[in-house]
Amino acid sequence: MEDKIINLIEHRGPLTGAEIRDALNNDSFAQWKVCMLSSSLVVRKLGMRYLRLDHQVEGFARLSPSILREFLTYSVVGLTRDTAALDRRAQEIVSHIRAVSRCKLDLSRAIITGIASGLADGDEPEGRFCVIIAGDIVYEMAHDVPRPERSTGRMVNGSDLDMIVILDDHAPEALMKQLDDAIYKEKYRHLINPSVREEIDYIIKRLERLREQATFDTFKKMVACKILQEGMLLYGSRALFNAAKDLLSEYKVTQKLDAMEKSAAQSRQRAEQYLLGTHQSVLAGDDLYLFYTADESEEFE
Repeated sequence: MEDKIINLIEHRGPLTGAEIRDALNNDSFAQWKVCMLSSSLVVRKLGMRYLRLDHQVEGFARLSPSILREFLTYSVVGLTRDTAALDRRAQEIVSHIRAVSRCKLDLSRAIITGIASGLADGDEPEGRFCVIIAGDIVYEMAHDVPRPERSTGRMVNGSDLDMIVILDDHAPEALMKQLDDAIYKEKYRHLINPSVREEIDYIIKRLERLREQATFDTFKKMVACKILQEGMLLYGSRALFNAAKDLLSEYKVTQKLDAMEKSAAQSRQRAEQYLLGTHQSVLAGDDLYLFYTADESEEFE
């Protein structure tokens, strides 16, 4: 397999893991392992790694992207004797990833701005809520690799648009329902539109609910806090956004998440070393799961 990958790159130039997989139609685990161990090949990892909470992992903490997703989408493989070509291709891929992230961010903002413009006049409703964007987009790590949407199986355009809508504790129920109805309509419209095919994941909650979740004593509360910590303001009240973020410091959630991220980084290093020294034929269950992508959906269920 090593000779096949080297020959492929000699003819086509540096390639992503997905491009190698598609060209050779072989197993991604074996290809990743060959590329990582070969003295003739260089694997250049792109972007960044960040904390992801996963109930199937001991301690709940792992890094995203997974080893598989990192190899397929966020790595470029080149020849050790031609690092200049590797550098050029890596820059092309990074530029594409950032462009995808910007487009998804712009789309998210346009959706929410359009919804807000249709809210009932009076009482300044935009001052009663804020919308936070989270997920791959905030790390400039969004991708456009087609994948099936969880509930319908429809193919969507890569990373989803993760939105958290926070209302102040005294906002009227009518405003919450109005926002929910409007975002749901946009979710459906963007999912079925063949020229868009974007998945919107969202949740609406009051600030009081965030105070409960800041106790950080169940897995779902941990996920909610982690998403809040990474999120950035997309639209609405800056004061409400700051109040939500302040809860993480008040309940010392930030320190807990930082500790979990350090633990996840150590686990990732151990997992890579283990997988590189293990033949796939003996991997099963939890072992092979170390390599595969997991869905982080608990906050939006």
